[in-house]
Amino acid sequence: MQSYHKLWYHFIWATKNRERLITAPLKDPLAAHFNKYGESKGFYVDSVNGDMDHVHLLVRVKPTKAPADVANLFKGESSNWINKNNFIRGKFAWQNGYAVFSVSESQLPVIRKYIKNQEEHHRRKSFTEEWDGFMIKHGLETP
Repeated sequence: MQSYHKLWYHFIWATKNRERLITAPLKDPLAAHFNKYGESKGFYVDSVNGDMDHVHLLVRVKPTKAPADVANLFKGESSNWINKNNFIRGKFAWQNGYAVFSVSESQLPVIRKYIKNQEEHHRRKSFTEEWDGFMIKHGLETP
């Protein structure tokens, strides 16, 4: 019998020390790079966006890849790519850790819209408020 799967994850991670480094010249190339890199690794990156201090990715993965591996691959490779291409002065790094939430097929439109509207969302709410809200909503402790 053949195996079937459709696993969607919503990833969120921040820049080191939550520095506001993802400026306009980096934002679109970074999103394109996440898409290209994901494809090269067999992941489907559906949506990417964020604000100057963090990113959100909606990714479909195969069951052979643990979410921790996916996050670490994206974070490590993208920070190397940013540094190699001198998008910022100094050294770019992502903060340790990440958040990941499973997404059901019925909630994909909601999550896509949420990720797409990050700029508007962050006019009203800081990343810290957003992060704390996700932790509460999903029954996780805040640091």
